[in-house]
Amino acid sequence: MAEMVLMDEPERVRLALSPPRRQILDRLREPASAAQVAAELGMPRQRVGYHFRMLERAGLIELVVERSRRGCVERIMQVAASALLVDPGMLIQDTFTAIADRHAAEHLVEVAAGTVRDVARMNANAERQGVRLLTFTLEAEVRFAEPGDVHEFTDQLAAAMAQVVARFDHAGGRPYRLVAGGHPAPHRPEDQK
Repeated sequence: MAEMVLMDEPERVRLALSPPRRQILDRLREPASAAQVAAELGMPRQRVGYHFRMLERAGLIELVVERSRRGCVERIMQVAASALLVDPGMLIQDTFTAIADRHAAEHLVEVAAGTVRDVARMNANAERQGVRLLTFTLEAEVRFAEPGDVHEFTDQLAAAMAQVVARFDHAGGRPYRLVAGGHPAPHRPEDQK
């Protein structure tokens, strides 16, 4: 089983995102037959078999073993990867066009989509070669007192980043892409206390 599969084809994403198929994919983190999944999820066996065929054709599930059972061949399937990653670039047109701060938000989404796409592809290549992709992630949360502070913070962060980049950038070195972005943090239940 692969560690991660990048889904960057609209038909594959559509197949994986329907509610019954999401349930099936979630269940198939552990190997099972269509009959087992049908019984556990309360779905007709034929319907689950159809979903299995579609998911297998799309490369989202894979055969683990075939065994004879009561004169029939039972196929045990499982998900093809421990993580299915949807290329966010596919969602920009449909999902994100209503964002209020259109220019800045769309740019952030495009950069994030490109990062997800690039890292997923490089990680898959590294896995095929049996090596580890060297990456790093920095995360922080900051609380701005005034809306104007966001702009001042961004200017200072850009200056600090330029200074650190200038210190470590070498013409013959391996290039790394550093992305810094910010967005409002989602509301969490503990924020209401």
